[in-house]
Amino acid sequence: MVPLHYQSLTQVCRDIKSGARSSLDVTHYILARIEALEPDLAAFALVAPERALRKAEQEDERRRRGEPLGLLHGVPLAIKDLLYTDDMVTASGTRVMADFVPEYTATVVTKLEQAGAVIVGKTQLTEGAFGNHHPDITPPRNPYDPGSWPGVSSSGSGVAVAAGMSYAALGSDTGGSIRFPSACCGLVGIKPTYGRVSKHGAFPLADSLDHIGPMTRSVEDAARVLSAIAGHDPLDPNSADVPLENYLQSAADLSGWRVGVDWRYATSGVDDALVAVQREVIERCVDLGAQIVDVSIPDSYATLVAGWPITCAVECAAAHREYFPRMAHLYGPALRELIELGLQIPGDRYDALELSRAQFQMELEVLFEGIDVLVAPPMPVTTPAADVMEAGYDDEAHAPFINFTAPFDYSGHPTLSLPVRLSAAGLPLGVQLIAGAFREDRLIHAGRALETCWEPLPRP
Repeated sequence: MVPLHYQSLTQVCRDIKSGARSSLDVTHYILARIEALEPDLAAFALVAPERALRKAEQEDERRRRGEPLGLLHGVPLAIKDLLYTDDMVTASGTRVMADFVPEYTATVVTKLEQAGAVIVGKTQLTEGAFGNHHPDITPPRNPYDPGSWPGVSSSGSGVAVAAGMSYAALGSDTGGSIRFPSACCGLVGIKPTYGRVSKHGAFPLADSLDHIGPMTRSVEDAARVLSAIAGHDPLDPNSADVPLENYLQSAADLSGWRVGVDWRYATSGVDDALVAVQREVIERCVDLGAQIVDVSIPDSYATLVAGWPITCAVECAAAHREYFPRMAHLYGPALRELIELGLQIPGDRYDALELSRAQFQMELEVLFEGIDVLVAPPMPVTTPAADVMEAGYDDEAHAPFINFTAPFDYSGHPTLSLPVRLSAAGLPLGVQLIAGAFREDRLIHAGRALETCWEPLPRP
């Protein structure tokens, strides 16, 4: 019997809609689990029990009155603490925003609540969503092994979902911050196409690279959350007015599909265990009816990987101009150094990377004309030690780390992180799928078909 905290979002939502459970009871249960585990796991920046219980009562009353019920009706979820809420602090992992209560709520948060979600709290993140936590903040701990890395800035979201403290959470991804925690915590994570999900009311790390997306324990759950938050938002100047696909269709197989892989790209400097997982996934794709196509990732990806700190620094400095340098003394060393770098970079270096971005986007779209999805690892190594980023982001040491993430933040193409199995050390191993722009439906279809090929990941 699967305990309530590890049941799927979809199943719990159905149970609440049918009256088999009440949202209030489920929310009390999840809040009690948070209270029990939070001292050890440090997943949350803040927990909002009164707010959550009030919302749960409202959703139960909606059901009693026979009103239409949303995709996330009554289910406890969490949001990353860089998403604005007009009734709660949004600190973004910083000390400079420790008392900041915005005047409005982020579009994605509004959409979650309109779909019936009960938000139990806001998850902890690295300072400003960069590589390190502020020295005053206790970093989240991986529930599979507290000595192992929980991923980078969306680690609080990853830990909360993996540990059964939330049925889903929203994360953000600028250089891999949905994909790394998903890989390390054994979750499904979707980084949508840039513009697919509104960023209105999300405090930026780097505006042109930031993506907001769901982190869950199954592909169906991720599809359900994405369905709730996706869509055009006139309040976000980067939001795309592109029709939505039906993300909730079931997927039986991959008959007639073309699955691409660039083995040079996908194995260069990659741990053997992750190469083996990719080969296993490719074999399952064949079993499901797909044709495997050898492709070549555009070489311009390497320029973007090397240049990511430049783009990130320039845009981060712009995002923090209200606080920096006026409140520089409240910043941790890693974020302070990034902002100082951004203030010094000549404009022509930033502009050159924008040209490389445009070239990579164009070449990648041409590649996707011949395939449905691309298979790659989420990172080059299996889950490292918890202190992997302790010394801050180092260009030479960490550039290879973002080989498989940063290029698709630059291009804006959608990705799906998919857990496959546990390693010999008992830590999650997974794969990344990438698709053409606004083809999240293909990622979800492939992910749901592949999920049927192995047992669900054992939970910590």
